[in-house]
Amino acid sequence: VMSAAQDVTDQTFDSVVLKSSVPVLVDFWAPWCGPCKAMGPSVDKLATELGASIKVVKINTDESQDVAANLSITSIPTFMVFKGGKMVARQMGAMPYDKLKALVAAHL
Repeated sequence: VMSAAQDVTDQTFDSVVLKSSVPVLVDFWAPWCGPCKAMGPSVDKLATELGASIKVVKINTDESQDVAANLSITSIPTFMVFKGGKMVARQMGAMPYDKLKALVAAHL
């Protein structure tokens, strides 16, 4: 299944997220994390639903540890919204779809 969310890495984070002209939702996750996997469909749904006005990306914290360390990610899933290169929202843990959408909608 093709994910609607785009994968980013330590190497592409700056160009894709920080230099984005639209708000970006970043999903910090890892393959072994159950709650992260549970949030997958919601993240993809959001990407599909709001895809024209935002960018939705996922970063695997096992493979890209620099960004996670720089942003002090201590538990996953962690969701962050970036706008104009700055973090404007941060929420840890799994949540209902409506709450995830509200996190992003506040910054559109």
